[in-house]
Amino acid sequence: MLPGRCAKKLTRSLRQNELCDFSALILNMKLLPYLLSILISVLNATSLYAQATSSPIESPASATPAAGAKPVSETSASGKTTIGQGGISAGTTITSQNWQTYRAFMPEGMISLFEGQYYWKMPADVQMEIGPTIVLPLPRAYAEATDKYAPLVSIVELPSGGLNLQGYRGGVPFPNPEEPHKGWKVLADSWYGYVPHLIVDTYGTFCEQDRAGDISCSADLFVGRQLSFNTDPGIPSTIPGSEDKAYSSWFMTLEPENRRYTTSLVISYTDLNKPRDFYAFFPDLRRSQALATHARCSQYSGGDLFYNLTQLKADFIGEKKLLALVDVERPTDTFPAGYSMPLGWPKPSWGKWQLRDAYVINVSKIPSEAAPYCYGKRVMYVDKASSAVLWFDLYDRDMKYWRFGGDLLKTIDVPGIGRVTSNAAATELIWDIQNSHATYYGPGLNRPFYVNEQAPKEYNDLPRYTTSSGLSEIMR
Repeated sequence: MLPGRCAKKLTRSLRQNELCDFSALILNMKLLPYLLSILISVLNATSLYAQATSSPIESPASATPAAGAKPVSETSASGKTTIGQGGISAGTTITSQNWQTYRAFMPEGMISLFEGQYYWKMPADVQMEIGPTIVLPLPRAYAEATDKYAPLVSIVELPSGGLNLQGYRGGVPFPNPEEPHKGWKVLADSWYGYVPHLIVDTYGTFCEQDRAGDISCSADLFVGRQLSFNTDPGIPSTIPGSEDKAYSSWFMTLEPENRRYTTSLVISYTDLNKPRDFYAFFPDLRRSQALATHARCSQYSGGDLFYNLTQLKADFIGEKKLLALVDVERPTDTFPAGYSMPLGWPKPSWGKWQLRDAYVINVSKIPSEAAPYCYGKRVMYVDKASSAVLWFDLYDRDMKYWRFGGDLLKTIDVPGIGRVTSNAAATELIWDIQNSHATYYGPGLNRPFYVNEQAPKEYNDLPRYTTSSGLSEIMR
């Protein structure tokens, strides 16, 4: 149940005498697309849409090895499809001069940035220093839940052509995904990837940039809570009173002042067939409203953010050694400090890149659900160790390249558990090549970021942060 980790960009308010009714407000202000932009990732981490076509991932037919590059092969000894095997020695620095030697370890979007074929291009002075690959173990209780419950998990084939889970109670549902339905199993593992029970980001920042270089930013308070399938010590598996809920994501705008207090709540359910609920509180109206979750193919929202896992199909493409930033140190100053502009690429100060073992899958709506949705194809690169999404390449309905981006993971210290690699505190970068638009989201700058019992007691107010009625408490 990937938590929503993206901030929101909200529309400007209209004068009160222009508000004929709420539906007119949504229509005239185009409010819903802006509100939906809070969920680009998630739920990034992941609006998951793809079409089962041939993979766009290709290793070069030939490449001249440079110092630091190890041999690359296409098929492992076991006969499994592999992409970009081999390695890159720690201490190697990838630049705009030598990048082609290492393109087999890059996702398609990163390759296009180096090739310079679109408006968004890699900075000429880019430097990506390679460090050792550090794989942290999963939290002990989460791993124990995997051992205990994974043998009980099975896939149910639905009449619609989709798939559902049966018997899931916690941990990784498919710790060793194999056929049949291997791609969907990888997708399910990512959906149920480990995050702390409670996440409080007190100042998440969300910035946008257009091709003119104009930048706009906002800041949000985020409270995310896992309500079912918990494995953290001292936390009930299911929070009392939340028996059918899986995860809640609560966002409130802090800045700019003219959007302050605008709040949204997204609730996902343990029943994978049940659509997520989306509520919003509007300061001008002093009330909350349930919003429809139909796809909106807007530049800002990305569309297709509300989906059911049971409506998706996933084709397994292969395994890949993938370049990724896994333990970032974000800049402490406001955007664009610390970013290589105008692209907005992380500078070397963010940390060293690792070569991660990743699954590559193509994800799509099942045919009966495909027509109304924005994306025709989404290629996902999923970290094998953590099940976190490291990168995604998106194509529109006509299979034209549209957006791509990466999740730069942050290793966090969870009380009673220790250091964990998770997308809970990820920085997300998304480039839209059709509209020459970019989005940058990350946890707060020099502001508290709490997990579990680190959070002040006020965030344990379940009615306020996990129910639609709690939105009525805002501004009181």
